[in-house]
Amino acid sequence: MKFRYFLTAAAIIAAVPAAQAQDANVEGRVVKLEKEMKAVQRKVFPDGAGKFFEPEIQPDGPKPATSGTPSASAVTDLIARVDALETQLASLTGQVETQGAGMKAIDERLKALESQVKAGNTVAATNVAQADPGVTVTPAKTTAASKPAPAPVKPTAPAKPTAARTAAVAAVERPSTGDGFEDGYSYGYRLWEAKFYPEAQVQLQDTVNKYPKHKRASFARNLLGRAWLDDGKPATAVKIFYDNYKNDPKGERAPESLYFLGDALTDLGKAPEACEAYGQLASAYPSEAGGRLAARLAEGRKKAKCK
Repeated sequence: MKFRYFLTAAAIIAAVPAAQAQDANVEGRVVKLEKEMKAVQRKVFPDGAGKFFEPEIQPDGPKPATSGTPSASAVTDLIARVDALETQLASLTGQVETQGAGMKAIDERLKALESQVKAGNTVAATNVAQADPGVTVTPAKTTAASKPAPAPVKPTAPAKPTAARTAAVAAVERPSTGDGFEDGYSYGYRLWEAKFYPEAQVQLQDTVNKYPKHKRASFARNLLGRAWLDDGKPATAVKIFYDNYKNDPKGERAPESLYFLGDALTDLGKAPEACEAYGQLASAYPSEAGGRLAARLAEGRKKAKCK
């Protein structure tokens, strides 16, 4: 992306000397560059979100053809317009770099958290087990010639359901519309809504596995994370929410997954990381952060004591 900006900026600067040779030709080239600038903006901000910038200096109406050297006012106008385009490019570049830095920071934090969960360190394993009773962490065996191997992280097997629970789960209506994804997702949603979280986890995971590329897979993965979070197992939820955001940032529930990621990290006692997740939500999805998720985001930041 930076290389594209460099090429675009180089093309803009190259247009200035041409103005001295042929004003009409340069005028057309600058107008074309302004259109290309808008194309770059659409590439960086595909969903708009109020991110488009109009040129600070608009082209004047048609000018009569003249011979000889262009007037000083025409050259001055051209230079001002080029300066405006360069300023806009610099602004876009800065925003992209800021968002990229935020993504890198949260990625590093979460990798560190994942290493803590998997490490063979007994203290770390104890902390995770206390924070998330649904995760079993076994310290790895070590030898003098090898480094500690990652410890397995496995959900604790659920207790055998009672007859009453089995009957209650069976009473939840299973959709049958012929649409495999929607039926699986809707049934998982109904199980989650009825607070049958382990059953919802199984159903939603099965749906995600069968339809990983479905246009609404982001919904299923986000709800899967919520089923684990609401079941009191935030460590497992952290990975699901983060993967949903990282692997499908344009998914419809990617903003929600960033919010719930922060919520799960707060439950794990990782308030700084939670605040970074909330900050990334506000940066990457300003419309959602200031709209449908505004109240939740404010409450989450308050809970994590974000500055």
